[in-house]
Amino acid sequence: MKLSIYGKGCKKCDQLTENAKQAAEALGLTVEIEKVTDMNAIIDAGVMHTPALGVDGELVIEGKVTSAEELQTLLKR
Repeated sequence: MKLSIYGKGCKKCDQLTENAKQAAEALGLTVEIEKVTDMNAIIDAGVMHTPALGVDGELVIEGKVTSAEELQTLLKR
Protein backbone atom coordinates (compact mmCIF):
# COMPACT_ATOMS: atom_id res chain seq x y z
CA MET A 1 0.00 0.00 0.00
CA LYS A 2 1.31 3.43 -0.92
CA LEU A 3 0.45 6.48 1.18
CA SER A 4 1.12 9.92 -0.25
CA ILE A 5 1.26 12.92 2.08
CA TYR A 6 0.68 16.16 0.19
CA GLY A 7 1.92 19.43 1.71
CA LYS A 8 4.72 21.92 1.99
CA GLY A 9 6.43 20.19 4.91
CA CYS A 10 4.70 22.08 7.72
CA LYS A 11 3.98 20.75 11.22
CA LYS A 12 0.50 19.63 10.17
CA CYS A 13 1.97 17.61 7.30
CA ASP A 14 4.49 16.03 9.66
CA GLN A 15 1.72 15.15 12.13
CA LEU A 16 -0.40 13.56 9.40
CA THR A 17 2.64 11.52 8.33
CA GLU A 18 3.23 10.34 11.90
CA ASN A 19 -0.46 9.46 12.37
CA ALA A 20 -0.44 7.48 9.12
CA LYS A 21 2.63 5.53 10.25
CA GLN A 22 0.99 4.75 13.61
CA ALA A 23 -2.24 3.63 11.93
CA ALA A 24 -0.39 1.33 9.53
CA GLU A 25 1.67 -0.18 12.35
CA ALA A 26 -1.42 -0.76 14.48
CA LEU A 27 -3.04 -2.66 11.60
CA GLY A 28 0.14 -4.57 10.77
CA LEU A 29 0.25 -3.12 7.26
CA THR A 30 3.36 -2.70 5.17
CA VAL A 31 3.20 0.75 3.61
CA GLU A 32 5.37 2.99 1.51
CA ILE A 33 5.05 6.63 2.57
CA GLU A 34 5.77 9.30 -0.02
CA LYS A 35 5.94 12.98 0.92
CA VAL A 36 4.88 15.21 -1.97
CA THR A 37 6.06 18.80 -1.45
CA ASP A 38 6.25 20.05 -5.03
CA MET A 39 3.34 22.45 -5.58
CA ASN A 40 2.87 21.40 -9.20
CA ALA A 41 2.63 17.74 -8.18
CA ILE A 42 0.18 18.65 -5.39
CA ILE A 43 -2.03 20.55 -7.84
CA ASP A 44 -1.77 17.75 -10.42
CA ALA A 45 -3.06 15.32 -7.77
CA GLY A 46 -6.17 17.48 -7.39
CA VAL A 47 -5.35 18.67 -3.88
CA MET A 48 -7.01 21.97 -3.03
CA HIS A 49 -6.11 22.12 0.69
CA THR A 50 -3.10 20.69 2.48
CA PRO A 51 -2.26 18.58 4.32
CA ALA A 52 -3.79 15.79 2.30
CA LEU A 53 -3.46 12.02 2.16
CA GLY A 54 -3.67 9.74 -0.84
CA VAL A 55 -3.98 5.96 -0.58
CA ASP A 56 -2.80 4.07 -3.65
CA GLY A 57 -3.35 7.16 -5.80
CA GLU A 58 -6.82 8.01 -4.43
CA LEU A 59 -7.20 11.23 -2.43
CA VAL A 60 -8.93 10.35 0.87
CA ILE A 61 -8.16 13.22 3.27
CA GLU A 62 -7.79 16.88 2.43
CA GLY A 63 -7.25 20.01 4.52
CA LYS A 64 -6.99 18.44 7.96
CA VAL A 65 -4.86 16.33 10.25
CA THR A 66 -6.68 13.07 10.87
CA SER A 67 -6.00 11.04 14.01
CA ALA A 68 -4.30 7.66 13.86
CA GLU A 69 -7.56 6.03 15.00
CA GLU A 70 -9.55 7.60 12.15
CA LEU A 71 -6.84 6.63 9.67
CA GLN A 72 -7.03 3.01 10.82
CA THR A 73 -10.67 2.97 9.73
CA LEU A 74 -9.73 4.39 6.30
CA LEU A 75 -6.85 1.95 5.81
CA LYS A 76 -8.98 -1.11 6.63
CA ARG A 77 -11.06 -0.58 3.47
